[in-house]
Amino acid sequence: MPSLIDLMLEGRSVQQHSPWPRVAVDASVWTFAASELAQGRWSLLGLWGELSTVHMAIMDGHTAEIATVSLDCPDHSYPSVGKHHPPALRLERAIFDLFGLSAEGSTDSRPWLDHNNWGVRFPLGDRIDALSQSSPYRFLPAEGDSLHQIAVGPVHAGIIEPGHFRFTASGETVVRLEERLGYTHKGIEGLMIGASVERAAQLAGRVSGDSTVAYAFAFSRAAEAALQLVVPDRAIWLRALLAEFERLANHLGDIGAICNDASFALMQAHCGVLRESVLRASNAAFGHRLMRDIVVPGGVTHDLNGDGTAIIRAALANIRRRFPALVELYDNTASLQDRTVDTGVLKPTLARQYAAGGYVGRASGRSFDARRTLAYPPYDSLHFEVPVLTEGDVNARVWIRVREVEQSLSLIDQILDRLPEGSIGTRVAHRPEPREGMAIVEGFRGDVLIWLRLQDGRVERCHLRDPSWFQWPLLEAAIEGNIVADFPLCNKSFNCSYSGQDL
Repeated sequence: MPSLIDLMLEGRSVQQHSPWPRVAVDASVWTFAASELAQGRWSLLGLWGELSTVHMAIMDGHTAEIATVSLDCPDHSYPSVGKHHPPALRLERAIFDLFGLSAEGSTDSRPWLDHNNWGVRFPLGDRIDALSQSSPYRFLPAEGDSLHQIAVGPVHAGIIEPGHFRFTASGETVVRLEERLGYTHKGIEGLMIGASVERAAQLAGRVSGDSTVAYAFAFSRAAEAALQLVVPDRAIWLRALLAEFERLANHLGDIGAICNDASFALMQAHCGVLRESVLRASNAAFGHRLMRDIVVPGGVTHDLNGDGTAIIRAALANIRRRFPALVELYDNTASLQDRTVDTGVLKPTLARQYAAGGYVGRASGRSFDARRTLAYPPYDSLHFEVPVLTEGDVNARVWIRVREVEQSLSLIDQILDRLPEGSIGTRVAHRPEPREGMAIVEGFRGDVLIWLRLQDGRVERCHLRDPSWFQWPLLEAAIEGNIVADFPLCNKSFNCSYSGQDL
């Protein structure tokens, strides 16, 4: 069986790419890589386009080797990866919407990001077309007796991002769910083009507001890889502190929100108080509740002083005092368990096929955690466990979050105990020649991937891949066979980002 290293020998290496290799290949090697993905030997990390090139990032699950293959497509077409490997389909649809590059042989050529409201077609391509009349969006059919459809959204009955869900049901049982997203498309990748490194870092931190640290962290590491920057140790450890604090706040909020969707509002109230304590501590220690614009290429913009350390330790002590009782309440409330156990089951085979990250993947047996598998600093020096379950239901996704809260508490303690002294940043030296970098960082939802090309201090191209790209389709699979009333519960247990996948 060929390895990724063997594949690299089939192409032309791009020398200015770090830290993992990128090679230009021909269509036969591109299609071979797609077939290896389909066989489950490799995992798809990302698929993105440029004016006349497509790129595909791949990981060998056994060795954790990572590589990117690139294919020139001067005729604006390339062999479909999604034809062989369904997780690529939505990424291919987005590439067509943005660049006009067509995936030949694809089983789904419908638009994804383009809702026919931009005024132009292919806004990032080299052949921007005038807006054309489009036909109504075609949802996939479902056949059977006594089926009916339920349309939900895109506007929802709460403070929530827009997304449309089309249910096909037999009575109360869901036969098919299909999502239509793209309503929060912000043109982030277009805004990145020509932006300074500093401005681009700000844009990255605004892709998905609840993951601002994870995105800024990933962008900064990608830029530093491209420019060969050495980041001071103190800044590296402060970044991990920020990332764990972000993870802690989001997991506490999610646990309460899932319980609330199962009509157990008491848990949401208490978890909400704990989440608020983390946000207030973040604001007191770092000057922003969500810690936005603190992680930047070269380091961080805000140091941690003695008062900030004391505030964080007090917040951790409060969580340790109150959280175990909430976990016991969750575990011993029969009516709550009745709603979460065996509901919205995601099978491990699907989690592996889609390379699902975060609590979605780990609740269904996939143990990937970028902090452990890729062991970037300072996590290579910290002790922590990666909790994994195989049941794949709502309950399992709650328990993964519970265990990750406990691990984050431990990690923050370790970071504070071992935080080195020294500088918190280094000057970003721009280079006139094109330089490329890629980074993968573990956000609270899973792995965030960013690839970029820099030249003379500005971004030529940047692709930002949220873990939700590979999690949203799995929600469609998990809800099948459940009742319609369990959809909010399943949806919240996944808590995919609308904004993160709308670019």
